[in-house]
Amino acid sequence: MTCKGICTRYKAQKPVGTGRYASGQKRCQICEIFIKWEGLWCPCCGYRLRTKPRNLKYKAKLRARVEADSQLEAVAVKAAEVEEIEVEAVVKKPTKRTKTAKAMKKVAIAPVAIKA
Repeated sequence: MTCKGICTRYKAQKPVGTGRYASGQKRCQICEIFIKWEGLWCPCCGYRLRTKPRNLKYKAKLRARVEADSQLEAVAVKAAEVEEIEVEAVVKKPTKRTKTAKAMKKVAIAPVAIKA
């Protein structure tokens, strides 16, 4: 399997402030390029793409970033749930009892004539 040059269409720029793997980029070892691609296999050579770093230092960095992101997400979900509960409490008012079918039969509705 060799590089056919197709991967250059999907070449990814280095992200500022985050790591390549954290931003969703993948690396092909055959083409020696980072690409922005959804699949697990290189579109060029068909080789399996790397989705995680091999170096221990960068693995730890990625793991810490993923944990921080998941904690932020959990906090946001909790805040949304609390806000939703507060909105429901404000919106809900005591409801009046609706009339039953028997009571509805007793109420007579007179037809109204509309003049044109």
